[in-house]
Amino acid sequence: MQGDIVVVKGGGDVASGVIQKLHRAGFKVLVLEKANPTAIRRTVSFSEAVYNGNMQVEGSTAVLCKNEKEINDAWAKDYIPIIIDYESPYPGFIKPIAFIDATISKRNLGVNMNFAPITIGIGPGFEAGKDVHIVVESMRGHDLGKLIFEGSAEPNTGEPGEVGGFTFERVLYSPTEGIFESSHDFGDLVKKGDIVAEVNGQPVYAKIDGMIRGLLRNGAIVTKGFKVGDIDPRGDKIDYNTISDKARAIGGAVLEAVMMGKRQLKV
Repeated sequence: MQGDIVVVKGGGDVASGVIQKLHRAGFKVLVLEKANPTAIRRTVSFSEAVYNGNMQVEGSTAVLCKNEKEINDAWAKDYIPIIIDYESPYPGFIKPIAFIDATISKRNLGVNMNFAPITIGIGPGFEAGKDVHIVVESMRGHDLGKLIFEGSAEPNTGEPGEVGGFTFERVLYSPTEGIFESSHDFGDLVKKGDIVAEVNGQPVYAKIDGMIRGLLRNGAIVTKGFKVGDIDPRGDKIDYNTISDKARAIGGAVLEAVMMGKRQLKV
């Protein structure tokens, strides 16, 4: 396992649960990200390295890299290299044992089983045995993290997962297209009806009492209905600097899937 390369597409909060698990288990993880990531749970998203140059999540550090030397240097320092490369599977000099689509796009944007000896898709949009070798269930509930070897994950319901009895109410959406701005920060406690942010001067209201756990970067350009933040109804009982239960469960499932694949391949 030591030295095995795993490519993970996506660096948002769920992907980061996967990345951290694989990194701690000893894999050389390479993360592929967009030039302008829009993760809202930015305190636990390795994708922030695209903006800051580096990002630490629960003791694991990701660094933005531009070429093969920087990637190898990052691995030598036990860092997680992130590159901006969303158009191709991965650079040609990379020979991964596994490829994981952790973008949670709810559709397959081009992944196929030829990408690596072990290919894994998280959530709906992938069919195990056709698009990827293994699908990981991402729906909250009894089957969260289940490995699927034939067929697909539960279809996208369009409804956010329930937390503290709330679904749609806990998520903040843009009321219009334009530039996102907020004077709030992670950990702020807000009340229902408070203005949390603005898009082109139009207010984004809190629909429940709780703690700001997700918030888009100021200056981001958004469309109407774009997810710009979330409020956790459990308030300050939750540590917004730690990986969520969902991301941790999916991360463990992906690690299991990779290890199962390696055993079957006898590598």
